[in-house]
Amino acid sequence: MEITVVIPTYNRYTLLKRAITSLYSQTHQPKEIIVVDDGSTDDTSQVQNDFSEIIYIYQENRGVSAARNTGIQRASCEWIAFLDSDDEFHPQKLQKQIAFHQQNPDILMSYTAENWIRNGKEVKIPKKYHKIGKDVFLENLSYCNIAPSSVLMHKNILADVGLFDENLEVCEDYDMWLRITQKYKVGLIDEKLINKYAGHDEQLGFRKNMDKIRITVLGKLMKNCEIQQKKELLQRELNEKKSIIQKLNFKEESIAQ
Repeated sequence: MEITVVIPTYNRYTLLKRAITSLYSQTHQPKEIIVVDDGSTDDTSQVQNDFSEIIYIYQENRGVSAARNTGIQRASCEWIAFLDSDDEFHPQKLQKQIAFHQQNPDILMSYTAENWIRNGKEVKIPKKYHKIGKDVFLENLSYCNIAPSSVLMHKNILADVGLFDENLEVCEDYDMWLRITQKYKVGLIDEKLINKYAGHDEQLGFRKNMDKIRITVLGKLMKNCEIQQKKELLQRELNEKKSIIQKLNFKEESIAQ
C-alpha cells in the first residue's frame, strides 16, 4: 500500500519539523509527504530546504479544511493519512494500519488511539474520549472522538462523501467523520500510535461556541441522511445540543450576577 501523508500547517515551523521527522521514523515509509502552508508568515517555507523530498504547497490563508483539501487533491496515492503539524506519529503507526486494512479489505478507513501531551508530559485522557470502536457513528455523535492525525483512509470514501467543509472554521473533522461513519464501516486500531499536543479548552464560552457549530453540522447532516435510524439519532443529538446551550446560557447569566 502506498500512502500520501497530508500535513496542513500555519505558523508552526518548529513543530512542523517535529511532525515531519516522525514520518521519516516510520517502519513503513509513506510514498509522499505533502505540506500545505496555509499562508504562514513565519519561517515555514524553510521546511522545503530542511526536507528536500517533501512536496511543499503555499496558499493564501483559507483555513485547515482548505489546506487539507488542497493536499487531498494533489495526492497521487490511493491511501491518505493526515498529520496535524503539532502532532507526531509513533514509528509503527502506518505499518499497523496497513496490516489492519490488509486483513480487512472491506474497511476503507481506520483510526487509532492517542497519547495526549501537555507541557511536555502525558496527561490522562477523559473517559468520554476513550476509544471503543464498536459503533463509530454513535461514538462520534456527541463530540469528535477521532483525531485527524490518527486517520488513514482510501480516496474512494472522499470521492463519495466529499471533501472537508471549508465553511467550517472548527469542527470540520466532526462533520467529516459523521458523514463517513453514517455510511461506512470504520476500524479502530486500539493502540496509542500518535502524540497529540493540542490543548482542550473547557471554558463555558468555548464549549457553547463549539456546540453551536455542531448544531449547524447536525442540521446539515440530517438533510442528507438517507438512513432513518441514523437520522433519528442526529435529531436526538441536535435536541441535546440545543438543551446544553440553554443550560450554559443560564449558567453564564448566574455567574454574571
